[in-house]
Amino acid sequence: MTVLAHAGSGGDPGLLAFVPIALLAGVYLLAVSRDRRGWRPGRTAAWLAGCAALALAVGPLAGAPGDPRAHMAQHLLFGMVAPLGLALGAPVTLLLRVVPPVRRPVGRLLRARPLHLLAHPVSAALLTTGGLALVLLTPLYATAERHPALHHGIHLHYLAAGYLFAWSVAGPDPAPRRPGLAVRTGALLGAAAGHAVLAKYLYAHAATLPPGLPDRDVNALQDAARLMWYGGDVAELLLATALFATWYARNRPREVDRLFHGDPPGEKILPIVLR
Repeated sequence: MTVLAHAGSGGDPGLLAFVPIALLAGVYLLAVSRDRRGWRPGRTAAWLAGCAALALAVGPLAGAPGDPRAHMAQHLLFGMVAPLGLALGAPVTLLLRVVPPVRRPVGRLLRARPLHLLAHPVSAALLTTGGLALVLLTPLYATAERHPALHHGIHLHYLAAGYLFAWSVAGPDPAPRRPGLAVRTGALLGAAAGHAVLAKYLYAHAATLPPGLPDRDVNALQDAARLMWYGGDVAELLLATALFATWYARNRPREVDRLFHGDPPGEKILPIVLR
């Protein structure tokens, strides 16, 4: 993913930027084709939607160097929209179903204490919202404009932290010791509040934030803050919808589940992995 170049830091990334995204989509579809028990189309659609969001972030939006509105749109796609689609695609579950030998090592990884700490919804919320605040409230943003490697690293952080947050809050993949609905809802509300406060603060201080910019278009920066406010609301609403949908799917009466959906094929492997 290091080829996710930023146009503002060295020109048009060209077709090379789409190679890792095409690999993500192609490998996933190959795995789906090998699952003889049937894979839910909704999960495939979610994964491909996440890949499409990444393609938009590294394609058209990367062609607007120096535009804070394009940068903010990239943040929303990298950090919120794409991670939600990828998490709802349940890639770990798919991997466990089509490659049985990986079940034990994946199970050990999921039971690892460091992952439990990072994957807690509160920790993940701090990583995604706190990371964004660190970039926008310090000279890190302006520094990244001049250093492509730092740009790539920031984008990768947005994507990784956003995926971790979406998985911890609403992902259908197995997550040992996942907190209950109240904790996950609280983490989501806290992240949404932090996102909103940051957007308002950036709008009010567009004349000075982010610091260190050589050329400052206050109107464009205020537009970017508005996009952060409204776009973040939409992404967080989608995540909340996914949270309650997955919670209901796991807790509805089995008789209702069988009546409308039948027994979910292959899901019996998950308790084995988590032992």
